Amino acid sequence: MIFGRSERGKPPVEPVTLKILVAGGFGVGKTTLVGAVSEIRPLRTEELLTEAGRPVDDTRGVEGKHTTTVAMDFGRITLREDLVLYLFGTPGQERFWFMWDELSEGALGAVVLADTRRLEDSFAAVDYFERRSIPFLVSVNCFEGAPRYPVEDVRQALDLDDGVPLMMCDARDRESVKEALIGVVQHAMAYAADRRQTVTT
Repeated sequence: MIFGRSERGKPPVEPVTLKILVAGGFGVGKTTLVGAVSEIRPLRTEELLTEAGRPVDDTRGVEGKHTTTVAMDFGRITLREDLVLYLFGTPGQERFWFMWDELSEGALGAVVLADTRRLEDSFAAVDYFERRSIPFLVSVNCFEGAPRYPVEDVRQALDLDDGVPLMMCDARDRESVKEALIGVVQHAMAYAADRRQTVTT
């Protein structure tokens, strides 16, 4: 059991633990994002890309990538004394999508990472969470040399509902990633409150 720090003379606080998914296309930065904020050594299930996989794995735009996640990434971050997030990075390639249903079980929400050089690779993740009514936030990973577009242009290209938050981030930067995680927690809480209100009225 995980306990947070407590003030002198007060019993330790047992934190609320929440599950957040990190999804998106192949090579978009999911493993990097989890590693940037995790306070424990992240669990990674990466394997080297092989010649046999080249006809299957589209590496256009990420030619320098030599590994791929075959199961999941896992990390943990304490946002407050009473709030801990468990992060699960999903595999990006289509042949591993069967794992998404298992990983999404019990998730509060998701961060969908997007790359403006391969924006179409985000469509599957956006569709997945929309169909399952899992609240999500889209975070555009600002790769060096990648074209930058206004937020509204990206929103239109991804055909996002107005209620879906969209922000820019740097998956290598701890503070930038924390902002995205705080954003998805806030969005998921508001989404749950709206649904409760709809049911009771």
